[in-house]
Amino acid sequence: MIEKDDVRAAVGAGILTEAQAVSLTALADQRRGARQDLHPGDEPFELFRGFNEIFIVVGLAILATGWVGIVTFGTLSFAENIRGYLVVTSLIGGAVIWLLSEYFVRRRRMVAPAIALSIMFAGNAAYGFISGLGELFMMAQRNYSSVPFPLALATFALLVFWFRFRVPFALAIIALSAFLVSVLIAGNSAGAPATPRDLFLLSADGPFALITLVLGLIVFAVAMAFDMSDPHRVTRRAANGFWLHVIAAPALVNTIALSLLAQDSTASNLFLFAVLAFFALVAIVIDRRSFLIAAIGYIVILSRTIFDGQEAVVMIFALGVFLVLLGARWEKIRSLLMNALPGAIPRHRLPPCV
Repeated sequence: MIEKDDVRAAVGAGILTEAQAVSLTALADQRRGARQDLHPGDEPFELFRGFNEIFIVVGLAILATGWVGIVTFGTLSFAENIRGYLVVTSLIGGAVIWLLSEYFVRRRRMVAPAIALSIMFAGNAAYGFISGLGELFMMAQRNYSSVPFPLALATFALLVFWFRFRVPFALAIIALSAFLVSVLIAGNSAGAPATPRDLFLLSADGPFALITLVLGLIVFAVAMAFDMSDPHRVTRRAANGFWLHVIAAPALVNTIALSLLAQDSTASNLFLFAVLAFFALVAIVIDRRSFLIAAIGYIVILSRTIFDGQEAVVMIFALGVFLVLLGARWEKIRSLLMNALPGAIPRHRLPPCV
C-alpha cells in the first residue's frame, strides 16, 4: 500500500509533479471515503461529511435569501429598465456562486455545499436567461412560449458548471431541466396538458408522456454509462450515476404504471406487476437500490391517488413487505441472479457480487 510518505518521496525524486501528487492523494482520499465503513456490496451514498457542511449550507441559504430580497427591493428603483437590472444582478450572483464553488467544491471538496451551490447556480442561470431573453409581459399573462430557449441556455450553463466542478447532483438538475424544456416546447406546439397526469399517460392528448418515457430512457442510459465506467463505485462517476437513476426511475415507472392503470383491467394490472418485477430485476443486476426505491416511491404515491382507500393500503403494505425482504437478502438474491445471467451481458462492467 502506497502511503503519503511514498508520494512525497516520489515528488522529491522527480517521479511525480506536485500537481500529480495532489491529484493522486485526492483520488485516494475520495476512494477511501466512498467505501470506508461500508458493508461489502452496499451502495455508497453521501449528502454531507460533517456538521460543518450543514453549517455552511445554512449560511449559503441565508445569503441567498438576503440576495433575493435585495434584488426584489431593487426592482422598484429600476422599474424603467427592469430587464437590464435583472440581467446584471444575475451576472453578479452567478459570479459569486462560481467563486464560492471554486473554494467549497474544488478546493475543500465539500458535498452538501456543492449540492446547495448547484441549486443556486441553476436558479440564478434560469432567472438570468429568462429575464434577458424571455418576454416578461407575456409571462405575466401566463404565456410561456418564450421560456424554452432561455431555459435551454440555462441548462447549458449548468452543464458548463458541471464540467468545471463535477457535482453529481447537478446532473439531476440538468436532466430535470431538459425534461421541462421538452415539455414546454411540446406545450407550445400541441397545447398545455389538461392535467398533470397527461405528462405520464400515453393515451392522453399530446406527446408529453412519450417525451417523458424517451427522456427517462436516455437518462437511464447515461446513468449506466457512468456506472459501467466505475463498477466498484469508488469515484465520482458512480455518484453521477446515482442521481441520474433517481431521475430516470420515476420517469419510466410512472409513465408505464399510469398508462396501464388507466386501462382498469385485470390483464393490465397483472402486466403492471410484471413490469415492476422487471424493474426490480434490473435494479438488482445493476446493484442500484436508488433506482428501485425511486420507482417504488412513485408507485406508492400513485396507489394513494388512483386506488380506493382499502386497495391503496393493501398495495402499500405489499410493497413495504417486498422492499424489506429484498433489502434483507439483496446480496444473496443478486449473487444467484448474476450467476444465471447469459454470457452476452458484460458482468465485468457491473459491480461484483459479494
